[in-house]
Amino acid sequence: MKRNKIALAGITLLGASSLLLAGCATGGNGEPAGSESPAEGSSTAVITTNGSEPQNPLLPAMTNETGGGKILDSIFAGLITYEADGSVVNDVAEEITTDSPTQLTVKIREGLKFTDGEEVTADNFIKAWNFAAQAESAHNAGYFFEDIEGFVAEGDVYGAEGDMSGLKQVDDYTFTITLNKPASDFAQRLGYSAFFPLPDVAFEDMEAFGQNPIGNGPYMLDGEGAWQHDVRIDLAVNPDYDGPREPQNGGLDIVFYATQDAAYADLLSGNVDVIDGIPDASLETYESDLGDRSVNQPAAIFQSMTIPEWLPGFATDEEGRLRRAAISHSIDRAQITEVVFKGTRTPATDYTSPVIDGWSDEVPGSEVLEYDPELAKELWAQADAIKPYEGEFTIAYNADGGHQTWVDAVAQSISNTLGIEASGEPFPDFASYLDARDNEQVGAFRAGWQADYPGLYNFLGPLYATGAGSNDGKYSSEEFDSLIAEGISATDPEVANAKFQEAQTVLFTDLPAIPLWYSNVNGGWAEGVENVEFGWNSVPLFHEITKAE
Repeated sequence: MKRNKIALAGITLLGASSLLLAGCATGGNGEPAGSESPAEGSSTAVITTNGSEPQNPLLPAMTNETGGGKILDSIFAGLITYEADGSVVNDVAEEITTDSPTQLTVKIREGLKFTDGEEVTADNFIKAWNFAAQAESAHNAGYFFEDIEGFVAEGDVYGAEGDMSGLKQVDDYTFTITLNKPASDFAQRLGYSAFFPLPDVAFEDMEAFGQNPIGNGPYMLDGEGAWQHDVRIDLAVNPDYDGPREPQNGGLDIVFYATQDAAYADLLSGNVDVIDGIPDASLETYESDLGDRSVNQPAAIFQSMTIPEWLPGFATDEEGRLRRAAISHSIDRAQITEVVFKGTRTPATDYTSPVIDGWSDEVPGSEVLEYDPELAKELWAQADAIKPYEGEFTIAYNADGGHQTWVDAVAQSISNTLGIEASGEPFPDFASYLDARDNEQVGAFRAGWQADYPGLYNFLGPLYATGAGSNDGKYSSEEFDSLIAEGISATDPEVANAKFQEAQTVLFTDLPAIPLWYSNVNGGWAEGVENVEFGWNSVPLFHEITKAE
């Protein structure tokens, strides 16, 4: 079967003699920044879209969920950014060069400003990265900095003890990055929010800053009270932004909908302009409802069900591995993706995404994902012979995300196959679900990963490496850790991908998470809204969107 893959145009893996990301800033339509746009519609019309209340204050170091990420990506600009196909273009960076597989030199463009008027300098990146790597903020972002010289993990928490020695300022607009080992995709990561700069005012009161952040991106908070918690956040165009994401509209309002059904109803009535999720009940009809104002395309999104190490009977030992494999073989992925999702999902065959270069559907061990009720019962019986299972198998999820139907279907598939009590455990919203999960107050739980940057490693290291910031099930394997370390250190992409596949074989043995399916981005836009394009990570390119007044 032919698969769409994202080519990493414009970027070379570290290990080459030179990596150069250079070029002038461009507007969202590819024209030089500040030139007249050929886009139709009004440049002053505000675009409304769907979102969710961020779990944490709006700080790059404290955000790894889509609600906050969508906002941060709009109000901040990093060294690079990603185009719709995942290719890399410079944003704040004028150029990034590699002097060796462990040494990068970054030169940023002069004259760029934060929205409070402070000039963006090399020091704003260095200070922000050191803060992001500190233990107190490392739960979400610290893992991304472990390859920088001077990063030291504290216990089982990723964090730096003091500033990292691998970050050195050369002058106001130049700094160097020294890595403690080759990291073949490090330059490619630099568009992720953890690597955004922070203005000096942030360090005076980081908590207060997170409630009213000052960025350097294409949008900014639209005055006092712009963030109405649990309701919406309103963003105005940043007139000083000079980069490749120059807004072609008059602002962006993100409405925090309680359900996808409510967002879709508002789309049909013209009360919201573009949404990036369709409720289950409308998946069969939305394309006919919306016609050419709909999208159904592959995206770098992987869905799974995490079975945490703290769940009785499911530790990574003989009993736990048997039960995890039995659960996996109990799930009829093909039927659920067809009946519930109307073919807008594809049963998973690995832990990554078919739109990422290097993906394979032939990873050894992936047969554990096959629906096999008889084998599932046999494996469960073997586990019961070690210790009888007691209790109910629950799957926690956020009710505001449109997950109930598929969670109930998965639970029923498990229950019917194994003869155990299995059910969904709903939480009213994403924030409360995340809090319960992070405090280990749930059993199994639904998990989704929207890639931070288009690379295989991003689906593996942050989620399953020991102590990683998004390793929410507390999985730990020395063999897995060793293999991904070898992969990310390899300068040959084929060697790196081979190591990542070996690491996935370890995951298929331990099953810290049960792969379910790959997601397409299913969304739509209202009449009068134009120039809508969804990116490799399923998020619309908001700066390009226009609409009639």
